[in-house]
Amino acid sequence: MGSDVLPCYVACDVSLSMTDHIDELNTGLREFRGAVHADASVAGRVFCSVVGFGERPQVVQSLLPMDDLAQLPEPGRSAGTNFGPLFTFLRSTIDRDVAVLKRHRLVVHRPLVFLLSDGQPTDPVTWPFAFAALTDPSWSCCPRVVTFGMGDADEDALGRIGTFRAYWGRDGVRMGTALIASVMHVLSTSRPPADRTLSKRGSARGLPWKRTEGEDRGAR
Repeated sequence: MGSDVLPCYVACDVSLSMTDHIDELNTGLREFRGAVHADASVAGRVFCSVVGFGERPQVVQSLLPMDDLAQLPEPGRSAGTNFGPLFTFLRSTIDRDVAVLKRHRLVVHRPLVFLLSDGQPTDPVTWPFAFAALTDPSWSCCPRVVTFGMGDADEDALGRIGTFRAYWGRDGVRMGTALIASVMHVLSTSRPPADRTLSKRGSARGLPWKRTEGEDRGAR
């Protein structure tokens, strides 16, 4: 396994309005995993976490190598799509995960957040403040953010949030394609900051992460 890794966080809207899209999202996750494993230059270098969110975020899979990806749960009864709690959760989670990777002497690329939604944020007043904290350029773990809009997604909001790229399903783009294109672009064009390079002998083996109770085994 290579010594440099890219932490990737796939945040999927699982509010009630997403009922008709869940199969498409799970298919996209399988396609993403398959594409990563099919490319020897990428396999083993991408760690992925899957987060579902509605009124609040829920960990579907903690950050793990791409051996498999957990399947998203069916949307709950929540009609809310709150972006603010998700951004706050991602900031604290990324901070913790990157610290663990660094302790294991790995070279860490700037994290990638991939957010998918089909609607409008139901916390329009508060989410911009949480997003500003997540994308604060003075924060050493500040992620690139990619958005993927489905159905009647709020083009203005997702356009503001997609600091790296913004995709739209109505343009015929598939979720899996957008994910792998974003990951490949990062790995092929960027280098980890020098202050994150701890050892070229680093290995991702032996990391303390494992599936927590309640996490799905995932779709292969």
